Amino acid sequence: MCRYLLLVLLIGLALGGCIPSPYYQKQEPIPQNQWAYSFSPVFKFDITDTTAHYRTSFIIQHTQAYPYSNLWMWMYIKTPGSPNIKKERVNVILADPTGKWKGRGMGAIYEERVYLDLGDSVKFDRTGTYEIRLEQNMRVNPLPEVLHVGMRVEMVGAGYFKKI
Repeated sequence: MCRYLLLVLLIGLALGGCIPSPYYQKQEPIPQNQWAYSFSPVFKFDITDTTAHYRTSFIIQHTQAYPYSNLWMWMYIKTPGSPNIKKERVNVILADPTGKWKGRGMGAIYEERVYLDLGDSVKFDRTGTYEIRLEQNMRVNPLPEVLHVGMRVEMVGAGYFKKI
């Protein structure tokens, strides 16, 4: 029995070591665990390889006492070399129709990572610093029981066509 548990543990560690680390990830704590309209965390990251493919995700950590099944927010996106800021309204679903939280839970705290399809708004086709600012857009202010919010950018593959 002990050998079986040790083998399972070693396999788990080996597989966990194969998971690539994110290209960028940062989370910001929400003051007093109440996300006010006035708190707009900014996430800045540099893109150096425009031939690679990237996947972006939003990260939210909340308690089980969060009173809603979703989160509406504004996402402001600034690309390098452009004075324009793209504004997108995003709905993040946090619970299924039965009320069960979709994220991973540990005790009374849940964390959800939601992939964002930025479509044509961000292609990461320019090198430089990209900036994403988040603002909660629910009808209640401040929004209770939100602990952290963040952004994650993963490189999911290199481009097929590189200039030589």
